[in-house]
Amino acid sequence: MTLVTRRGALQGALAAAATAATLGPAGAQNADNPIRLRVTGSDFQPIPLAVPNFVSASPDLAATAADITNVVRNDLKNSGLFDVVEGGSLSSIDVPPNFPEFRASERQALVAGEAALEADGRLGVRFRLWDVAQGDQMEQLKFLAAPNGWRRVAHKVADVVYSQLTGEAPYFDSRIVFVEERGPKDDRKKRLAIMDADGANLAYLTTDADLVLTPRFSPVDQEITFISYRGGQPQVYLLNLRTERQEILGDFPGMTFAPRFSPDGKSVVMSLSRNGNTNIFVMDLLNRAMRPLTDSIGIDTAPSYSPDGSQIVFESDRGGTQQIYVMNADGAGVTRITEGGGRYATPVWSPRGDQIAFTKLVSGEFHIGVMRSNGQDEKLLTSGFLVEGPTWSPNGRLILFFRETRGEQGRPQLYSIDVTGRNERMVETPAGASDPAWSPLIQ
Repeated sequence: MTLVTRRGALQGALAAAATAATLGPAGAQNADNPIRLRVTGSDFQPIPLAVPNFVSASPDLAATAADITNVVRNDLKNSGLFDVVEGGSLSSIDVPPNFPEFRASERQALVAGEAALEADGRLGVRFRLWDVAQGDQMEQLKFLAAPNGWRRVAHKVADVVYSQLTGEAPYFDSRIVFVEERGPKDDRKKRLAIMDADGANLAYLTTDADLVLTPRFSPVDQEITFISYRGGQPQVYLLNLRTERQEILGDFPGMTFAPRFSPDGKSVVMSLSRNGNTNIFVMDLLNRAMRPLTDSIGIDTAPSYSPDGSQIVFESDRGGTQQIYVMNADGAGVTRITEGGGRYATPVWSPRGDQIAFTKLVSGEFHIGVMRSNGQDEKLLTSGFLVEGPTWSPNGRLILFFRETRGEQGRPQLYSIDVTGRNERMVETPAGASDPAWSPLIQ
């Protein structure tokens, strides 16, 4: 089977496996190479992909070329969509590879790359993506960066390969912010941490002197909002990751929960507890004007906008049990969308707009699941003693969450899972990790 027919055979699989919803098209598509990877449970086979060692234009760049190769391989392999063959070398990327050799090993695509130093001192990384069966070049690009920017370049290379072969939008060149947790369960120290999507370049944004909760990325910028108990009361903070400027969003009476940006980054929606009830409010970041969106008896919290900003999904116990509701962005048209047994929490709208991820507690067990935006076709992806806090990858293909183990020595740990329920894998962190939030692609 050629790569072209392979792509065609895989075209219908993702929606069939993700029975909660049909995932809409994402990513650019070449008219001559229509590519849409979809996955059906046991019928799915990863695309066989060769990634020979990247060529170095000079001995001084040999280590950098090797590092770039490893990041590209790991990104593609960890996506769960590729069977990556490691090792092997090409003498030059300007000469077509020996296709019969790669066909004999049943590789269907090949990535060839080179690292070189430009005249202006920048690092230049060229790569070519080949369809092995047809002997055709599918893509050729070059990225330029500072010499220490090789890791981001590697993620960009992997993103292009991923998108070309799957039709999905990219996600490797992004970051994850989370709450790092250290110490025993009855005396946890928490601070904000940030890392690349593959776990590299870990850095800390706050100290562990103050309790921090629910960091959330702006959809349009490298900015986060979070809750901090600095001074003893929960306050909403904004932190610009480019300038490192940190400011208090407002000093609100009572408890404050779950701040999250609007899709245009101009507002923050959150829950405020007043007079014994918790309702949802929205603040305009330009003039800091606050207005209520709900006014119910009970707890309305965990609001999340639809990608077009027209609706908000949230959790509420207004009906007697913890369920998921959707309303218009102005607070009108509140509709309950969960009708199954159990309690639902932490709903998050997919960047594609077609699905909502959630946490569900039923029969004493926690689950991470997805459903259509109208509540239909619920699908539970994974379960455990405590799994919670889903967040979507920028392309809406993966969900990141945290899983906590039992006992006094138990700790939370980050995991990712494909929206089909395949390829659950732990994301390594040096200590406990909870409350993750995935950034948009880095610009």
